[in-house]
Amino acid sequence: MKPAVQTRALSGWQIRLHEVIYEADTPAGKCFDILLILSILLSVAVVMLDSVRAIRLVYGAELYDIEWVFTVLFTVEYGLRLACIGRPLHYAISFFGIVDLLAVLPTYLSLFVPGAQYLLVIRLLRIIRVFRVLKLVQYLNEARMLTRALRASRRKITVFLFAVLTLVVLLGSLMYMIEGGANGFTSIPKSIYWAIVTLTTVGYGDISPQTAAGQILAAAIMILGYSIIAVPTGIVTAEFAQAFRKGVSTQACPQCSAEAHDEDAVYCKYCGARL
Repeated sequence: MKPAVQTRALSGWQIRLHEVIYEADTPAGKCFDILLILSILLSVAVVMLDSVRAIRLVYGAELYDIEWVFTVLFTVEYGLRLACIGRPLHYAISFFGIVDLLAVLPTYLSLFVPGAQYLLVIRLLRIIRVFRVLKLVQYLNEARMLTRALRASRRKITVFLFAVLTLVVLLGSLMYMIEGGANGFTSIPKSIYWAIVTLTTVGYGDISPQTAAGQILAAAIMILGYSIIAVPTGIVTAEFAQAFRKGVSTQACPQCSAEAHDEDAVYCKYCGARL
């Protein structure tokens, strides 16, 4: 198979930097991953501590300074990721590229939103920085296999969810007919809500059937719920076992930064560049 797209040649330092940042099969790459994961966890911890009012009143300035240190660190990392791949725009608009940008953007935006009336907006923007924990999954081979399993089972899960949705509508409507508004089932949507809570074995108890027929139907739904819960688990488990047998390489494409290639892959299955 020939490369399908026009690619940009990488210099020696770009190739070495790509191996460190995007791949985990070298000592330098593993060390970089560990340091980055620790930085991500620490930065998320800072965000969480800053959300506690008692801690913020005492250590607010220190937490603010630490947050800026992490912001600069992740900004440099983001720039290096763009510098060491052949198609930087492709990475910038990818899922993890957007997550990387959102990890640093709110802190910079807070400098240009003055005024106390905008503090709530800034606080909402700062919550976005928690999403940098999503970057952890791209460094775990098990997470890539789980993602492959979920993608492979998405059609089966969709059919299953549609069947469950149809079932709760029918059961909720039937319970509305049996119990009626006098026993708390004042509408079909509220009865469907009760059916979902009962079928998933959550059981809030805010609504409960009072008649014998309604209690019999509720008991049947509870028993049905235990069997239904096992269905998606079995589907995903089967696909996960299949994905585990296939094997996934730790290499990332030097052009588009795509991962999750087969172990014997020579070219990227997304852009055609040589691995």
